[in-house]
Amino acid sequence: MLVVHNEKILDFIKYRYSLGDIQRLSSFLSENHVLRFPHLENGLFPAALVSNETEYTGYANVWLRDNVYLAYSHYIIGQTAIAVKNIQTLLNYFQKFQRRFINIIEGRVNPEKIMERPHIRFEGRTLTEIDQVWQHAQNDALGYFLWFYCRLAREKYVELSPHCLETIALFPLYFQGISYWQDEDSGHWEETRKIEASSIGVVVAGLRELKRLLIDTEINLTAENRRITPAFLTELIEIGEQALYQILPAECLLPVPQARSYDAALLFLIYPLQVVETNIADQILNNVIVHLQGDYGIRRYLGDSFWCRDYRLIPPEIRTTVSAEREGWLQEQGRGLNLGEEAQWCIFDPIISAIFALKFQSTGQEKYLNLQTHYFNRSLGQITGKDSPIGEFKCPELYYLEQGKYIPNDATPLLWTQANLQIALELIKKSLSQ
Repeated sequence: MLVVHNEKILDFIKYRYSLGDIQRLSSFLSENHVLRFPHLENGLFPAALVSNETEYTGYANVWLRDNVYLAYSHYIIGQTAIAVKNIQTLLNYFQKFQRRFINIIEGRVNPEKIMERPHIRFEGRTLTEIDQVWQHAQNDALGYFLWFYCRLAREKYVELSPHCLETIALFPLYFQGISYWQDEDSGHWEETRKIEASSIGVVVAGLRELKRLLIDTEINLTAENRRITPAFLTELIEIGEQALYQILPAECLLPVPQARSYDAALLFLIYPLQVVETNIADQILNNVIVHLQGDYGIRRYLGDSFWCRDYRLIPPEIRTTVSAEREGWLQEQGRGLNLGEEAQWCIFDPIISAIFALKFQSTGQEKYLNLQTHYFNRSLGQITGKDSPIGEFKCPELYYLEQGKYIPNDATPLLWTQANLQIALELIKKSLSQ
């Protein structure tokens, strides 16, 4: 079943597109500002466009992970200047707070002190840290930055000054310092720490891209009087790969409550990172489609309490707190979460469309083009309609149950959703041009 929230988009949705159809759709989306990406003067993007009513979400701040996806989505469509400006500003932020890497590398700080780790959420205009306790142990966020920065550098879009290289060299030393392959982090969803495949996989992707850069350019990569060599990176990558494949296709094998068989964050290891082998990638994809896919979007994982049923009745300070505190509050209130009542997110369908795009483009098999189109259409269907209290032509973060009906949450429009839709749109153009 295809759910379409905006009746005007129905005129453009087809089960088989031509390039002309996609061009008309692109014009329509542009005319209605669906893929509008307001950014700060320094090139960074807020997580969402917030109003006075939704400011409590904190989504006016900058998240590292989201910004890499936003930069990557512009790179994919050829707007490399936007991508480069963003990634250079992120590098400036890391240069400003190098001490957080160095203190852990040198053993001056215990990495168990989460607020002493590099902060992955910060105030974007001033590049300053936010004085709020947060789950900053997010190795995936750092891995994404390393992956995309090195990719841009390898393609000669960014200039590698000695100061830049010194900062980049801190990343593998930091990952070694925290033993990333067995480090319990909060991952993509900023939750209770655990050893999770999605975080390990992103770090592996970042280290692989750094190794390619090192080999291609023969740069001198040194930090803290230690030279980063291909051999050092190979060893660091291999130990991560071993840990990764012991967990996959699951997300976490630790005992309950940390155990998790299915998590949609694993999709990112397939696209854009392309860091897992085909047979494992197919298992991950099938697990998400079978166990997490809903009519309105895709659940992050089973039992997810974030924006669960009637979430707006929860006090704002509990809505935005860490998951353990939120779930504790729900239990105290006698509000158990039933399976199937989890929020259904809008960031994943475009990624699944992209995964099937790569399959079609490498094999030419029509079934993959059909699946690429299906998940692209699901993504279009998630765009808000005229009845939405938030307004029409917006890409939500997710749909959640309120009084028995699925509606968009307050973080709408979410720029990460827009970025992923932009990627899916570009890849369907590419498939139709084959």
